[in-house]
Amino acid sequence: MKQRDKYLKIVEWSEEDQSYIGSIPGWIGTCCHGSDEIKVFSELCEILDEWIDIYKKAGKTLPHPTNKKYSGKFVLRTGSELHKALVIKALNEGESLNNFVIKKLKKIVSA
Repeated sequence: MKQRDKYLKIVEWSEEDQSYIGSIPGWIGTCCHGSDEIKVFSELCEILDEWIDIYKKAGKTLPHPTNKKYSGKFVLRTGSELHKALVIKALNEGESLNNFVIKKLKKIVSA
């Protein structure tokens, strides 16, 4: 496995720019664009390799890897009042708190 394989690389279409945009979230951010999705991904990998080399030569610690398996679980501390309000909303919709929150999160992420 190459060092760059440890980092999430995203190439997505931008309506605003009318081109593909490449980014490495949590580290480099948006860093390249172009009309060919494959070429943008290739350029993104080259940029990431360059940043890895820069960090290594400077003796800097690389950011934590972002391309990893996610368990599907995380702990969320909301405070007791928000927790109660969410439970009430979920109950009113006939759902468990877990399913209610998942639906709301999916709606936000896909917006």
